[in-house]
Amino acid sequence: MTVRLPPFDPRTVPVVATGATEGLLPAPAHRLTPDGLRTQFLTPPVWTPELVRERRFAEREPADAAVLLPLVVRDQLSLLLTQRTAHLSTHSGQIAFPGGKVDATDRDATAAALREAEEEIGLAAHHVEVLGTLPEYITGTAFHITPVVALVSPDFDLQPNPHEVDDVFEVPLSFLMDPRHHRRHALSFEGAVREWYSMPWHDGQHERFIWGATAGMLRNLYRFLSA
Repeated sequence: MTVRLPPFDPRTVPVVATGATEGLLPAPAHRLTPDGLRTQFLTPPVWTPELVRERRFAEREPADAAVLLPLVVRDQLSLLLTQRTAHLSTHSGQIAFPGGKVDATDRDATAAALREAEEEIGLAAHHVEVLGTLPEYITGTAFHITPVVALVSPDFDLQPNPHEVDDVFEVPLSFLMDPRHHRRHALSFEGAVREWYSMPWHDGQHERFIWGATAGMLRNLYRFLSA
């Protein structure tokens, strides 16, 4: 039987571990550069993703999806993220990567991620250099997501779709790839323990509470770049 989680604030769920308590080190700095990322994807190491499938909590048919992890080429690489609008049917109000369902007309998951990024935030494909993909991540809402990692030239002019996106912002990749900023939460509900990561980012005005599937895929990117 599929269990539906009640509404809750993930910020209030206890933290059971951090990267510091796990003794993990930041991803090597030379891999957090355009050339370092290109090399890592061209000659990938042997590694195992830490997170593959969330415990299911929604009764819906599985759907293939793709997201773009757009790394903006500045003095230091930064990750472009969105905050979803509050009225969306799934993951409303959450921090997310641009992306969505793979359509029948999409050539593959990479094409879907690029199309969705242009539709959601106006990121044109000619600004994007695709590096590769990470292993599929299956959410508790039955989305089978392919994360597509890419470099993005900084001369873009974004046009977020107001029906899907409340805000677009950037977070330094070095912050996200430092496990001292990774927090593992645990929630017990109806006899099952559900766990997820968060990576809260304070930009001086807002707390951007990155958690759930977005944080899970970033945790896998950390494992890939640390391998």
